[in-house]
Amino acid sequence: MFRSVVALSFCVAFALLAPLQAREATPPNGTLHPIIPGHYAYYSNGFVSGVIVTSDGVVVVDALGDEATAKDERQLIATTIKQPIKYLISSSFHDNYSRGNTAYPDAVRLGHENYRMDLLNLMKGRPAAEQQARLPHLTFRDHLIIYPGGKEIRILHVGRAHTRGDSIVFVPADRIVYLSELFFYDRFPWMADGYVNWINAIDIALNLDADIFVPAHGVLAADPRESRQALIRFRQILVDARDAVEKEIARGATEDETAAAVLMPQYNGLNGYQQQREVVVRRIYRDLKSLL
Repeated sequence: MFRSVVALSFCVAFALLAPLQAREATPPNGTLHPIIPGHYAYYSNGFVSGVIVTSDGVVVVDALGDEATAKDERQLIATTIKQPIKYLISSSFHDNYSRGNTAYPDAVRLGHENYRMDLLNLMKGRPAAEQQARLPHLTFRDHLIIYPGGKEIRILHVGRAHTRGDSIVFVPADRIVYLSELFFYDRFPWMADGYVNWINAIDIALNLDADIFVPAHGVLAADPRESRQALIRFRQILVDARDAVEKEIARGATEDETAAAVLMPQYNGLNGYQQQREVVVRRIYRDLKSLL
């Protein structure tokens, strides 16, 4: 399935970067919830960061939107898990999932090469210290495998989806996948930088030998195994939007006509529908037209 396998160990040498001085902020009231043994979800204002515990330290998936939030998560990890953080894995380059990177100067920061490129573009004109504190130390092209404490953790690039550099984190022994912004749990997708291939990316995740799929937005059900059906429901939103836009394109509709026609009322009760319905339709229209 993959062209190459790259394995890292905790002895990888990297330059430790001085943390940026934290900006003034009210400390968030985040919470750290166990999912299954060795796995946690950190919730803060509707955003989710994953936490993987190994015998050799902790792996964090996504640092969220600011240094104060990231430090709050770190404090909860320190008091609850009582292990050092060794890796930070990032998927979405957007500010609300990468500004917190500055709180991880002591961890090996990992991300896809497109994640790094898009994060650099996002940070143009920002202070050099901020850029260095947010960028990954190491990147990969197809996938990366790390073995902290002997636990296999696969970081898989799934193609253009929510962004160009989306990665999912799969822990085979525990049958759990962290999907970052590929998955909005019972919410409407935000798609300003997204692609129709998002559907195929979800299919890749669903075909893994996994039972639990951790989102970047929303809250897991009491039984985390219900997340598979929630992911299937979320995939259907994208399929319905794509199919409706395809019909409009086939009849010769313009982008504006399509945006007015594709209303998807079956989803109007979902969080994010009012803000993103037209954004999703227009983005899918442009993406499909680019493929013609």
